[in-house]
Amino acid sequence: MIEQAISERINIWLEATDEQTKKYIQNLLDTNQTEELRESFFQDLEFGTGGLRGIMGVGTNRMNQYTVGLATQGLANYLQKAFPNTTLKVAVSYDSRNNSQEFAQIVANVFSANGIKVYFFENLRPTPELSFAIRHFGCQSGVMLTASHNPKEYNGYKAYWNDGAQLVSPHDTNVIKEVQKVKIQDIRFEANKNLIEIVKADFDEIYLQKVKTLSLYPELIQKHKNLKVVYTSLHGTGITLVPELLKRFGFENVHIVTEQAEPNGNFPTVVYPNPEEAEALTLALKKAQEIDADLVLANDPDADRVGIAVKDTQGRFILLNGNQTGSLVMFYLLSAWKNKGLKGNEYIVKTIVTTDLIDSIAEKLGVECYNTYTGFKYIATIMREQEDKKQYIAGCEESYGYLIGDFVRDKDGVSACALIAEMTAYAHENYGGVYSMLLEIYKTFGFYEDTLISITKKGIAGMQEIKEMMQNYRLQTPKQLGGSEVVVLKDYQSLEETNLKTGEKKKLLFDETSNVLQFITTDGSKISARPSGTEPKIKFYVSLKGSYEENLESVREKFKQKTIQIKQDLGL
Repeated sequence: MIEQAISERINIWLEATDEQTKKYIQNLLDTNQTEELRESFFQDLEFGTGGLRGIMGVGTNRMNQYTVGLATQGLANYLQKAFPNTTLKVAVSYDSRNNSQEFAQIVANVFSANGIKVYFFENLRPTPELSFAIRHFGCQSGVMLTASHNPKEYNGYKAYWNDGAQLVSPHDTNVIKEVQKVKIQDIRFEANKNLIEIVKADFDEIYLQKVKTLSLYPELIQKHKNLKVVYTSLHGTGITLVPELLKRFGFENVHIVTEQAEPNGNFPTVVYPNPEEAEALTLALKKAQEIDADLVLANDPDADRVGIAVKDTQGRFILLNGNQTGSLVMFYLLSAWKNKGLKGNEYIVKTIVTTDLIDSIAEKLGVECYNTYTGFKYIATIMREQEDKKQYIAGCEESYGYLIGDFVRDKDGVSACALIAEMTAYAHENYGGVYSMLLEIYKTFGFYEDTLISITKKGIAGMQEIKEMMQNYRLQTPKQLGGSEVVVLKDYQSLEETNLKTGEKKKLLFDETSNVLQFITTDGSKISARPSGTEPKIKFYVSLKGSYEENLESVREKFKQKTIQIKQDLGL
C-alpha cells in the first residue's frame, strides 16, 4: 500500500505531466512496482551542500524536466522578489552528463520565459567558468547542470548567487519555499529567444587570461618546462580548458589520456568518474608509468575537483588524498607569498573536516586560517565577508576541492591543475620532487594521517538510518575512540562544545548550524561525523596526528590499526 502523501504526488503528476510521463507512471502502478514509486515520489529533491542532485528518472525525487523546471521557476520567482526593479541576468552552463544539455536548455527557456536575460554556454564547460561568468556578466544568479563526481545515473543542478557562489542561507531555504509554491502547471517552459544570448568559445580567453595571473614563479616553470605531466578529464569538461591552460603556463610535455578525453555521460572507462577513487586513475597511472611522468592530474566531469599522483622516494606512483594535496598547495602558496612579502592581512580558508596540518602551516608562516563548514559555498561566504578588508590567498577542502585567487567563488579544478603543476616545478627545484616536499612538511609541522570512512545508506530506510546514527552519537557519545579517551564533543547542530571531563560548555562561533559532530580525544585525534549533503552517505573523517619518523611506514601501520579500532568503536 502506498502512503497517502506519496499517492497525492503521483496523482498530481498523472494530471499535469506529458503523455509519455503519465504512461510511465501508470505502468508502474499497473505492475505494482510500489518500491520504485515510493523511492521516486517520497520527497522533493532539496538543495544540499551541492544544490539539487539525484538519480535521473520520473518523479518528485528524481532529476527530470519537471523537477528542473520547478526549481528554475521557483528560483526565477525568488530572483524577482530579491532584486525588484532590476534587469535580471543569469548564466547557464552544463557538463558532459547524459541529459545535462537538455536540462540546461530547459533552465534557459524557463528563465527567459520569465523575462530574465540568459547567458547560455554554447557547449559544455567546467563549473568554475560558470562561476566566473556570473561575476563577469554582472548576473544575479546562475545554474550549472552537473552531478559532479556522482555515478552516471545521477544529474544535478547547482544554483549560484550574484557573487558566483552557490546559494547559502537565507537564499537556499527561500528558494526552496518558492519552489514548493510552484505547481507543474505554473512552469513557463516557452522560451523568449530574444533573451537568450549564446556564450561562445571565445569567452574561454577571458577566463584563461585571468587564471594566468595566478602564476607565482613563471621562471621556475621555464626552467622545468619539460616536466612530464599526464592529464585526464575522465570524460568530462576539463578537456576544454586544462590542456590549453597548462600550455599557457609554460608546460611543454603534457600527455593526455586519450581514452578518456572525449566527453561521455556514460563514463565508459571508469566505475565512478571520481578522482578520489583510485580505480578512476587506472589509465592515467598506466600512461604515467609508461613515460615515467612527474605528475598525474585528473579532473571530475565538471572540473571543479582535481586528484593527483606523484612518485615517492622509491619512484613508485602514489595517489595523494585531498588533505595531502591541500597541504602541499597551501605550503607552496604561503611560502611563495611570504618570500614575495606578506603585508599581514592575508588569509586562507579550509573546512572543519579538512586536515589541521593546514592550520599549523598557516600559523607558522604568519597567515590567518579560517575554518568553516563543508561545501565551498561556506568558503565563498567568508570571502564575501572579508572582501575589501583582507587579502584572500586560497581555500580548500579535503574532498579534492581548491580555489586559488578570488575571481571564481567555487572550487576550481582548472586553475588548480595549473597551480599544482607550478607547485611541482617548485618542489623539483627546491626539494627534489613533490613527495620529498611533503615529507619535509611533515618534518616541520608534524605528521598527520587523514582517512575518510564513507558508509552508503540508500533510499528512505537509509535516510532514516543515518538520522538515527547521528541521534545515537549525540545521546551516547563514545567513551573512547582508537584506545584514546574522548574528552571534547563539538556539536555544530546545537553550536555547543562540551568538555566531557568537566561538563563545561562553550559556544561554537558559527552563524548557522550544521549536522556535524566532532570527537576530540586525549591524544589529539579528531573524528568528525557528517551526513553527506549530496549523496546517500554518512561520512566519518578520521584525523590522527603524530611526530614525524624516518620509518613512516611503521607510523602509518600504527595509524591504520588505530583507524580500524575507531571504526569498531563507532559501531561501523
